[in-house]
Amino acid sequence: MALKEKLQQDLKSALRARDERRKSVIRLSLAAITNAEVRTGELDDTEVVAVLQTQANRRRDTIAELKEFERNDLLAEEEAELAILEEYLPDLLSREEITEEARKVIEAVGAAGPKQMGIVMGQLMPQLKGRADGRLVNEVVRELLAG
Repeated sequence: MALKEKLQQDLKSALRARDERRKSVIRLSLAAITNAEVRTGELDDTEVVAVLQTQANRRRDTIAELKEFERNDLLAEEEAELAILEEYLPDLLSREEITEEARKVIEAVGAAGPKQMGIVMGQLMPQLKGRADGRLVNEVVRELLAG
């Protein structure tokens, strides 16, 4: 079953179960997917995952801000919504796995310092698309090239 179809089925289940939070998160996700389809045409599962990751990243950013401003009343809601989104996302690579992949690319392109970061990221990101958080990849590559 395609991911979009699974979301639609889960929306029906959430409606039947009167699970307001799940219903809301899935509806927002389906709306974001529909908006992306209007712009680019029909999406495959990889592109749907990218849309869901964008939604999850927005939640992560909001969670970070809520922690910074000590808004614990809203924090639990955002974390619950993020948990729902993460059910539909593939498991992300660990820092060690990203480091291993980054080392291979750095060796392959012969990068020697921070000035070649763009070349490394250009090669690495297509390989890790949908499997790793871009900010973490950027951080790992920056550390490897600086060291």
